[in-house]
Amino acid sequence: MTSQHENTTPQPGDDAFEGYRKDLDDAERKVAGEIDPGARAMVVAVAVLVLVGTLALPHAGVANGWDVLAYNQDAESERIALFSRLFVWFVVIFGIGFSMLALVTRRWSLAWVALAGSAVASALGMMAVWSRQTIPAGFNVAGPSIGLIIGWFAVVFLTFHWLKVVWTRTNIQLAAEEQRRIAAAEAEKHQEWNVG
Repeated sequence: MTSQHENTTPQPGDDAFEGYRKDLDDAERKVAGEIDPGARAMVVAVAVLVLVGTLALPHAGVANGWDVLAYNQDAESERIALFSRLFVWFVVIFGIGFSMLALVTRRWSLAWVALAGSAVASALGMMAVWSRQTIPAGFNVAGPSIGLIIGWFAVVFLTFHWLKVVWTRTNIQLAAEEQRRIAAAEAEKHQEWNVG
């Protein structure tokens, strides 16, 4: 007596099984390329908003962040150095732009770019503050202002949190990596037996 409902579970070697394996591999790759910042996403978003706000605050004398970015007459009159201009550009591109993109898309690669750019911006911020504090005698320009100081601390804070997000792997990603290692080891073992 045969049943009408035979076992239709795909077996290894079946075309249907290979189709499922491809779908599972694609899903695994998608999960491996994503970040899950959790509550840290709110912290990063607030840091980005602080960075946007520092652009409206004075960076040196009467020159605010937007003036430094555009290098207009106020920035020229304050003799804004290259480090300050690079710092503001890195803050806008990486600290604000790539951070927002990484938060919205949750792509691991964008989070890495935001981290790397923010780290460089941190160093540039230190150099920008230093360059405003070591003005040669004879120049009548202001030292670092509140916008530059807060912006520098905010980008250092943002770099720290991006580092935590990027290096934190989810349980799903860790399990998928372990499965890949096991599958690769078994495939290598089968190749060794089939070679001889």
